[in-house]
This record gives sequence, structure tokens and C-alpha cells, in this order.
Amino acid sequence: MLSKRIIPCLDVRDGKTTKGVRFEGNVDIGDPVEMARRYYEQGADEIVFYDITASHERRSIMLDVVRRVAETIFIPFSVGGGIGTIEQMRAVLLAGAEKVSVNSAAVRAPEIIARGADAFGSQCIVLGMDVKRVGPTPGVPSGYEVVINGGRTATGMDALQWALRAQALGAGEICLNSIDADGTRQGYELTLTALISANVTIPVIASGGAGEPQHLRAAFTEGRADAALVASMVHFGTTTIAELKSYLSGCGIPVRQSW
Repeated sequence: MLSKRIIPCLDVRDGKTTKGVRFEGNVDIGDPVEMARRYYEQGADEIVFYDITASHERRSIMLDVVRRVAETIFIPFSVGGGIGTIEQMRAVLLAGAEKVSVNSAAVRAPEIIARGADAFGSQCIVLGMDVKRVGPTPGVPSGYEVVINGGRTATGMDALQWALRAQALGAGEICLNSIDADGTRQGYELTLTALISANVTIPVIASGGAGEPQHLRAAFTEGRADAALVASMVHFGTTTIAELKSYLSGCGIPVRQSW
């Protein structure tokens, strides 16, 4: 079995790492470059960087921060937020990222997934999905709807149908964030995570709601996720990446040991 990955998530606004609950009430909590270095030293498998207002503000991502983070860490680094063209993807990759995450722009113009995969390889293209539980309807049969623009705009798109379409277009990975669970520290949305994981063949990253080590174990077992994003629980000192890996290893879940 492949090792499960633990991926700290840095939501960045105006050059500072920020954290909120269900995409609201964000407060600044630190410098993304210093935080990325700390998590790298703790043994993180990857780092994810989201410029959380770039899409809503219709502007390009902050490449200077991307460069500074990339110079600091030596593990895979994924960047998202406001990326909607091949030129923007190329700029982010040249700034030092290994992967680009597309979310709102991909919903508006799905062909960006295929064009990115053709230009840089599927392994570079991550589909970011922000999903809200709405209950089954004819238009959203799974009961989970895709939302965009930082959770501000409902799309009417079914989450499972979108995940399958994005995979067919060439996405190499899905980062699946539950808005209902985001920032609550009450655990991942396991029903949603298992639904997507069971129906796609590309890796799925569980995101939103991690508050204690048991939540990661559940994401990897019940949710069938390949990786788990963590934010609040490491940002606020509840635990460390090394402690999470020690716990998971003790549960029989394969993880790459921290150095």
C-alpha cells in the first residue's frame, strides 16, 4: 500500500497565512514562508499554498510569495488561487511549484484542465473542489454541490459528476474540501470523501475539518483518502506533523517517517 500523505495547507491573504471557519471570520496567523519551513522540518510530505482571494478579486497569484516558499522547502509544493490560464500555470511552475491547483477557473472553463495536462502533464494538475452539502436534487443527485469564488457562488454542479469529468479531462489529483466541515476541527466530511474516492481512480486529498489525529485515521480508512490536508491543528500548535505520523503509524496506516 502506498504511504498516506499529510499536507499542511497555507491559506494566504495579503501575504499572510490566514484561517477561518467555513470560509468566514479569517484572522491572520503568521508568515507563510516561515510556516512552510517549520512544516517541512517536521516532516510534511507536501505543502499546499492557496491565495484565497485571488479568484474572487480576479487577479493573478502572488508569485513573490510562491518563490520565497519554494526556496525554503524541498518537498512537493502545490499552488492555487486565481489560476485560469496556461501562462499563469507556467509562471507558478517556474516560480518553484511542482503542481498547480485549479478550482473556480476550471468550473468556468473546464478546458483549462485538459490544456494544462497537455502542456505540463497530469501530475501537475490538481482539481480543487469546494463542496457544500445540499441534499439530493435532480440537478445534484449526490447531494453535494460545487461552489466557487471562495465559497461565495453556488454552481448547481454535482460534486461527483464534476470530479469524474475533471478526471476525464486530465486532472491528476483532487483536493476535496468540505465547506461544511472547514475550520470546525470536528472531523472530515467522510461521506463526501468516500463518495469521491470510491468513484475516481486518481488520488483524493481530504480537506476541511481536521482537529485531532483520529480524524486523519478516519479519512484514510472510512474516507478512503490518499492524503489529508491539515491546517488549524498544526497552525495553532495542537500537534505536529511528526506526532501525527507517529500516531498513524501506530494505527497501522503507512506513512513516510519524518526525518
